[in-house]
Amino acid sequence: MKLRTKILGGYGLILALMMVVWAVAVISLYQLGRAGEAILQKNQLSVQAAENMINHLERQDSAALLSLLGDRQGSLVQFRDNQIEFAQWLGRARNNLTEPGEDRIIARIDSGYREFLTLFQSMTSTPMANRQNALVFYKQSLQPRFMQTRDSCLALREMNQTAMENASRHARRLAVETIWSMTLVGAASGSIGLALSILLSGFLLRPLAAMSRVAQQLAEGDYNVTLEIASSDELGNLAAQIVTMSQKLKIFHELNVGRLIAEKRRGEAVLRSIGDGLIVVDEAFFITAVNPQAAKLLNLSISESSGKAVSEVLPQTPLLDIIRRTTQSGQAPELPPEQTEISFGDEPHRQFFRFSVTPIRSEGGKQIQGTVVLLQDITRLKEVERLKSEFVLAASHELKTPLTGISMSINLLQELAEQWPERERELLKVAQEETNRLRALVSDLLDLSRLESGRFEVDIQPISIAYLFERTLAAFYDQAKARGIELVSSIKPGTPEVLADPTKIAWIISNLISNALRYTPPGGHIRVMAKGNPERAYLAVSDDGAGIPTEYRSRIFDKFIQVKGDSKAGSGLGLAICKEIVKAHGGSIWVESIPGEGSTFTFVLKAAPSTFSRESSGENNHVQTDQSENSRHR
Repeated sequence: MKLRTKILGGYGLILALMMVVWAVAVISLYQLGRAGEAILQKNQLSVQAAENMINHLERQDSAALLSLLGDRQGSLVQFRDNQIEFAQWLGRARNNLTEPGEDRIIARIDSGYREFLTLFQSMTSTPMANRQNALVFYKQSLQPRFMQTRDSCLALREMNQTAMENASRHARRLAVETIWSMTLVGAASGSIGLALSILLSGFLLRPLAAMSRVAQQLAEGDYNVTLEIASSDELGNLAAQIVTMSQKLKIFHELNVGRLIAEKRRGEAVLRSIGDGLIVVDEAFFITAVNPQAAKLLNLSISESSGKAVSEVLPQTPLLDIIRRTTQSGQAPELPPEQTEISFGDEPHRQFFRFSVTPIRSEGGKQIQGTVVLLQDITRLKEVERLKSEFVLAASHELKTPLTGISMSINLLQELAEQWPERERELLKVAQEETNRLRALVSDLLDLSRLESGRFEVDIQPISIAYLFERTLAAFYDQAKARGIELVSSIKPGTPEVLADPTKIAWIISNLISNALRYTPPGGHIRVMAKGNPERAYLAVSDDGAGIPTEYRSRIFDKFIQVKGDSKAGSGLGLAICKEIVKAHGGSIWVESIPGEGSTFTFVLKAAPSTFSRESSGENNHVQTDQSENSRHR
């Protein structure tokens, strides 16, 4: 008997049992579906009709009371509108009789409602001078008829709800029966299938185990194998083919040793020709290859670096952690540009490199065999950036003095401009606004240049986040309220105190809130949040405003970046300054944004040693706010 026949015979019976289980399941599920359909459709319309009749009847009773209060015209309009709606729903209920006795209840509703209409007409025809008589008539005649009709509607609703509950109980009973039947049929099928599987495994596993041992020998490079399986089926043929394959592999291996050596030499030549530093690390974090540029950078020879642990060669930087994470996950983490830079050496010979880490995958792509680290020299770019910052700093200093003189001159002219024509006063006002704007731009440039050149001093101290929020948000509550936007803050329990300069961090939070106010429409929300762990704290400002277009998201923290066509954009320095301040604190800042749904700016600060915030979380302040101002630092 062939192996195929054995397998088909055994699993054919299992398939038949599965078909039985499937049939039982289909029938049971069909019954459950019919029961559920009965619950949803049979009585739903009657319940809905009863609910709407109650609602419109109560509104007609309210119209009657309104008439007693003197608004006769308004009460008649309200009464007639709801009378039409009541009649429509009564007609639907009459056309949807589903339960025994439902027709009698609808007849009571119909007759009671007709009497209610007659009594209302009698009451509204009473002259206004006899309002007291009308009130007595309402309480003794109209209200009892209203209550009687309403009780009939409630009885109709209760009857149909009871019917729906009965159908639901029936469905639950069917579900329980289905569960038991499926359990019994499944257990029986499983037992039979298990027995057949054990029987088939006896036929298959023995020859397969022998072939597995032979395959292990081949994997280890031992091509002298023997395999004896006394079978004429496919397994026997496979055993013979394995023996033949082992002989051919032996020949092929002998032929390809020379080719492998040539490929190895070609790869080494490629490594040597690459101008940037290149380090190859295996899955055990040992260096397997470096090119001459990387060896020179690490002050090692190529022979010395190969075989060493990567932690012995590279300094203890975030690069080591990124190599480990990439090797373990098989995917390099996405990092902002400032976190992909590393430096070697001491001043004045320090060199700066931008690194990238790429995983090495097996041919099938399922196994990670290590990583490749590329070190691109950016020392000259850093020097150009430094020179540019020094130029901006010097130019800003030179501009500040004449701008101050111009501003003072304009202020003096304004004191003399009261008698000037309106056109000249407007021009003088424009000159003052543009001068103030230019002074603010120069001030921002000075701050940014100091930050980039390392001349910007920060007073690092342990500070409570609750204090930062209290100090910063107080200035925005009135603005928020005037704009119709809700401004809230929250601090999660366990958030630590941070090591920060309170003035500089308050400036960051203020800048982010100002941006959010400018871009959040009336009725929107701005949330200032904090959370953390014993090592770091995460502060975030989130809004549901316009969001940031995708093409600008990666460059939003660069200098002078403004969204094209955005009339609210400012100088484009605010977020760049935020980024530099956070870097000066040893943290990082990023943005998450969906166009049309808002943005969330988050930055990280180091936690103060052995300190934790005692504040409870909670939304501390709620204020309503408006739309935007004229500029935003994005």
